[in-house]
Amino acid sequence: MDDEGRQATFGADGDLSERDPDADDTNDFGEPKDAGETDGGYSRYAVSSLLQKAVRRSDEEVAAWAAWELARSGFAWNLWDRLTLYVVEDLRAGEDVALLVERYEELATERWEPGEWRGRLCAIHAALACARATSTREGPNADEYFRNAAEERAAARERGEEPEDDFPVGEFEPGGEYDVAFDEHTGEGSRLGRGARFFKTHGARVGPEGETGLSAEWQRRNMELYDVEFSGAEIEHALASVEADGKWAEPEFEE
Repeated sequence: MDDEGRQATFGADGDLSERDPDADDTNDFGEPKDAGETDGGYSRYAVSSLLQKAVRRSDEEVAAWAAWELARSGFAWNLWDRLTLYVVEDLRAGEDVALLVERYEELATERWEPGEWRGRLCAIHAALACARATSTREGPNADEYFRNAAEERAAARERGEEPEDDFPVGEFEPGGEYDVAFDEHTGEGSRLGRGARFFKTHGARVGPEGETGLSAEWQRRNMELYDVEFSGAEIEHALASVEADGKWAEPEFEE
C-alpha cells in the first residue's frame, strides 16, 4: 500500500490498534471492545471514513456524530488526523476553517482531555466547521493529473513522440507564452538583460482586479523614483489588471 492509502486508512503513524489508554475497554452494551471498535460497536476505520465523506458531502449531523463517536471511544488522534487530512484533501484553498481545526485540536488535546466533554465539544465543532466549508477535490485532482501527465510526458519522450497530454506550461522557455517569468530573478532573464524595467512593467503585474487604492499609488510613485525612466505607458501597463482571457499576454515597449 502506498503512503497515501496508508495514511487515509490507518492514520499518520500506521498503528492499527492505538487507542487512548484511559478509554473504556467495553462498548455501550457492556461487551469487551476489539482493538478497532468504537463505544457504539462500530469499526473505527469505517467511522473515520464516514467522517471524511460526511464533511465532504456537507452532512453536518453525520459529521458531528462521527467526530463525537471517535473522540469518546479513545480514537481522538484518528479524528484529528482525519480532519487535518480533510482540510488539505477536500477543502477549497483559502478557507479559514483550516485554522479553526488546528485551534480546536489544540484546545481538545493540550488544554483539555480529548475524550472528556470539552474535548468532544471541540471535535463536534471542528467537524461542523468542516462540513459547512466549501468542499472540493481540486487539490487531489490536480496532484493526480500532474503525476499522470509527468509519466505520459516521460513515456512519450522515450517513444520519440509528442505526449498525449502535457504540463500546462508546455516547453516553458523564453519567447513562449510564459515569457514574462524569465525576468531578472532567473538565470535566463539575466542573460537576456531583463532588469528592473522588465520586472516592474511586466513581472509584477497582478490580476484580474489589478492594483487598486494605495497599492497602485505606491507602485506609481515608486516607479517614478526609480533610476530607470519609465514611460507613462509602462507605468499604466504595470498598474493595469491582467486580462481574464489573456493572463500572460504582454506588449513590448521601446526603451
